[in-house]
Amino acid sequence: TMLPRCAFSVCHVLVLVLCLSSAEDFDWTKNDHGSFYYGTFPAGFSWGAGSSAYQTEGAWDKDGKGLSIWDVFSHKKGKIQQNDTGDSSCEGYHKFKDDVSLMKELKLNHYRFSISWPRIIPTGIKSDHINEKGIQYYDELINHLLESKITPIVTLYHWDLPQVLQEKYGGWQNITMVNHFNEFANLCFERFGNRVKNWITFNNPWSVAVEGYETGEHAPGLRLRGTGAYRAAHHIIKAHAKVWHSYDTQWRAKQKGLVGISLSGDWGEPVDISNQKDIEAAERYVQFYLGWFATPIFHGDYPQVMKDFIGRKSVQQGLGTSRLPTFSPQEKSYIKGTCDFLGIGHFTTRYITQKSNPSGRSSGSYFTDRDLAELVDPRWPDPGSEWLYSVPWGFRRLLNFVKTQYGNPMVYVTENGVSEKMLCTELCDDWRIQYYKDYINEMLKAIKDGANVKGYTAWSLLDKFEWDEGYSERFGLYYVDFRNKNKPRYPKASVQFYKRIISSNGFPNQREVENWRRKAVETCSSSNQLLAAEEQRSTAANILRLIHDPLTSHMEMVTEIVVPTVCTLSILLSAIFLMFLLRRRN
Repeated sequence: TMLPRCAFSVCHVLVLVLCLSSAEDFDWTKNDHGSFYYGTFPAGFSWGAGSSAYQTEGAWDKDGKGLSIWDVFSHKKGKIQQNDTGDSSCEGYHKFKDDVSLMKELKLNHYRFSISWPRIIPTGIKSDHINEKGIQYYDELINHLLESKITPIVTLYHWDLPQVLQEKYGGWQNITMVNHFNEFANLCFERFGNRVKNWITFNNPWSVAVEGYETGEHAPGLRLRGTGAYRAAHHIIKAHAKVWHSYDTQWRAKQKGLVGISLSGDWGEPVDISNQKDIEAAERYVQFYLGWFATPIFHGDYPQVMKDFIGRKSVQQGLGTSRLPTFSPQEKSYIKGTCDFLGIGHFTTRYITQKSNPSGRSSGSYFTDRDLAELVDPRWPDPGSEWLYSVPWGFRRLLNFVKTQYGNPMVYVTENGVSEKMLCTELCDDWRIQYYKDYINEMLKAIKDGANVKGYTAWSLLDKFEWDEGYSERFGLYYVDFRNKNKPRYPKASVQFYKRIISSNGFPNQREVENWRRKAVETCSSSNQLLAAEEQRSTAANILRLIHDPLTSHMEMVTEIVVPTVCTLSILLSAIFLMFLLRRRN
């Protein structure tokens, strides 16, 4: 089922500072991988799945929606794999009732989605115009979820900044975003807050800052090396704090909700846990990633290690001040404690070692500021996405780090899951079952360790637009056939497996959990046959269309006929093979 991958890419960043106010320090030398733990989660633990507006809604120019930076970025040739766009994506805007039915089928307790800022305020500036049709869409979605007894968890900013704000002010490089974002958030509290009680201000601001303003891989595609990411992050942290205070003073007493933020963090493990330099490098990795945002929000200022390293490197470059902006004493006390719960998005782990980067006048970037190298273990399972290796024990390590560093806050896991890069359709996603089983189990161990984790969000409900990867990567529990205009959804085997974890609230015993896996594979083989039949029908329709259009190029014929036919055959063969195996086993 997997495509073998050898290459790995060096990616991300973060690390930690020994915080003065933490009661205990994280023990880097103790890493208990342990065996699988059979047991259940605390009563009331919330199980969910997630999505975001730009990745799933489609309807990019419908019903008065304004342009977002992702609408503009994805329409530029060469920015997205195969020049894909989110123009129609999963058509979630039109199919939300079908999707809520899938959530009911899964028995989800919550659904995490985001509100598209330009869908309800087309220019991003509230005084310009409020789009009531956009508000009506989210009203209907929220009401439909509540009627289905599914709690909405709503993200205000999942990367789709209104394009007007980018053009007029330079987006998150400009402090004026703080007030515009606050106005947008207050409009959401006013219109939806009587029903929505769980708000997330920002999703993964690390990506917004680094990939939007440092590397340019994401919208708005700017490459402001060594300064852009830090400035964007500075304004995002201020915007988060302002929205938290707005809710606290104007809405909390009446609506009784919670406001948090969702931060992403890969875990960084020292290559050699007996080597102090490696331990310090791994701490830096985590502080430059998660700590960059979490430390100001919980302790009032940036991690000391970020201030030290970026400050020193700025001096070596001949700059008069640090490239890392500073908070005034008033700002520090205003930002500190602006978090009712912490959302954690986590996917993978890196081994970290010390590596000094030369400091010259020209050099200086977020990545070279950290003085470290990232490594992966070639034995780690890799389902095809070069950045995402399955390293379950890193999840428990990260959750314990959050517990010790930030005073054991209430945590919701807001994103966790695994993608695959498939040339062909494959609904029997055995590796995804394995990933969920192992990662959820490590989360259970972290709760046993004392971490205050209240809920888990599988990422993601559907296959969807994966940013610069387009549709080449699939994270969904449900397969979406993007070639079909109606974007039909098909359950993968992981749907059945996740559903069993939810209904048992964990892992009752070995025999039962192994049985879940067997049954999940049985159901996916019949779904595979359904999908294969559907693909055969669309292939036949394509052949007829091409016969009537002799001008169609040979290339189109290859992509539209040969590839689906090969895929269809492989699906049928794998379904027959699985049925044969199951019969033999029974």
